[in-house]
Amino acid sequence: MGSKIEFTKMVASGNDFVIVEFENQKSKIKNFGSLAKEICSRKYGIGADGLLVIEKSRVADFKMHVFNPDGSEAEMCGNGLRCVALFEKSKIKNQKSKILKIETKAGILEAIVNKDAVKVKMAEPKDLRMNINLNVGGEKYLVHFINTGVPHTVLFVKEIKNVDVNGLGRIIRFHHEFLPRGTNVDFVEVRDKGNIFLRTYERGVEEETLACGTGAVAASIISNVKKQISAVGKFFKINVHTESGEILRVHFEREKDKFKNVWLEGKARIVFKGVYYYGKE
Repeated sequence: MGSKIEFTKMVASGNDFVIVEFENQKSKIKNFGSLAKEICSRKYGIGADGLLVIEKSRVADFKMHVFNPDGSEAEMCGNGLRCVALFEKSKIKNQKSKILKIETKAGILEAIVNKDAVKVKMAEPKDLRMNINLNVGGEKYLVHFINTGVPHTVLFVKEIKNVDVNGLGRIIRFHHEFLPRGTNVDFVEVRDKGNIFLRTYERGVEEETLACGTGAVAASIISNVKKQISAVGKFFKINVHTESGEILRVHFEREKDKFKNVWLEGKARIVFKGVYYYGKE
């Protein structure tokens, strides 16, 4: 029997996470990458798309670290951010502002919690590259790239249900065009001026997940640039239909090829709490 790690399991639109509070368990955890590999395992651990570690911050309400199931640390995770915001909201007493400030490797981000609906302000997208021709096994694919806190490559498809997300996604994820960091891969079907359908191959998880927050933002912005999604007032508002069946909502402003005030909105909930026996004594 190993060290007893207290955890909370949460889910946001089909993305599931294990949350661990670092301050209470410093002496029990020496390597979060190793813990992530073990705890995220669907067969031998709790099972999750990622491990989220919460610790104190000097510049925000708290700090979030994101560890993938392969043990690597990601800069950010949109749906993970929504989970930790919901998790921490009830614990913060006498908070004057309705906005939570969360420190991440992608900068200080904001969240607004309204019951089980969580809206987070994302990092401003950067590194937009349109119309990249990829050679994959002798076939040409037209893809588009943007960093929405983590790198994403977007492909438009006609029938999203017929896409081999794990097969093609894995090849593009490791394509030399995106080395050394690699990329997440988003397959997008545009239904109309306000609705897109999304399936994502996630880097670090190394398979398709039921939803991806940063992917929803990437898909929405590239759809706007490529397909001219309609604006409502000064904001673009896009419904992103995920593989889980839940809808994520992405809002943003655009000035030419610059995007700001990018918000991701959807539901999150606590699934269960427990104790995980980590490692060996």
